[in-house]
Amino acid sequence: MTETAGPILAVSKVGKQFVSRQGDINALEDISFTVSAGEFVCLVGPSGCGKTTLLRILAGLLQPDQGQACLYGRPIDAPSAQIGMVFQKPNLMPWRTVFDNVVLPLQVGQNSLKIATDQLEKVEAVLALVGLTEFSGRYPRELSGGMQQRVAIARALVFEPDILLLDEPFGALDALTRERLNHELLQVWQASGKTIVMVTHNIREAVFLSGRVIVLTQRPGRVAAVVPIPLPRPRPESLFYSSEFSALAYQVRQAIR
Repeated sequence: MTETAGPILAVSKVGKQFVSRQGDINALEDISFTVSAGEFVCLVGPSGCGKTTLLRILAGLLQPDQGQACLYGRPIDAPSAQIGMVFQKPNLMPWRTVFDNVVLPLQVGQNSLKIATDQLEKVEAVLALVGLTEFSGRYPRELSGGMQQRVAIARALVFEPDILLLDEPFGALDALTRERLNHELLQVWQASGKTIVMVTHNIREAVFLSGRVIVLTQRPGRVAAVVPIPLPRPRPESLFYSSEFSALAYQVRQAIR
């Protein structure tokens, strides 16, 4: 997959505040950046800097108090089938099989439990994309944590969104499982051609996956730096041990400070 030119997402001077009993919280301030079609962008920053808040604004789940986020030049003011989101927890329905969890958004969208042939094909296609075809009849309790997150990714892809938002999807997994899923996520990105924006606390993960890393400051979150990642693709595991990779990871780490 080659990251292509042409903005799909534009964030302009976005700010967000929350009111609490302890006082107002200024979560985000003057956030501006663009994402091109086909890009893989990671958002990093200190805990509490507003990364998840920003992602929820991009998903249309929250509205900014200042500025705006636009998809194809149109303000994002509500959730849309053009935008898929995967949360920190997979949030699968335990009484539904893998197939039934993935097909659920299509059923909700048409307000019917009936599954048309083209919908069946969509579910089968995304399950194949995330490598879960043989597990379609299993229940969430029969899957590992990593497999459950792959189901969540398939569920987000079944609507064929243009952009996929990922909120620390592998944060609760062990290091080896996380590395394997990073490779699998890159394969999904390369095969699907989706634009991906991912929040992570892991600097090495951000450098390995993305074409650019956007670094946010401490709250209120502002853009501290945008670090291009000019590493060649595909990216083998050996890349982790290269001097180029270490230098980029150090650059991102310094920007967080």
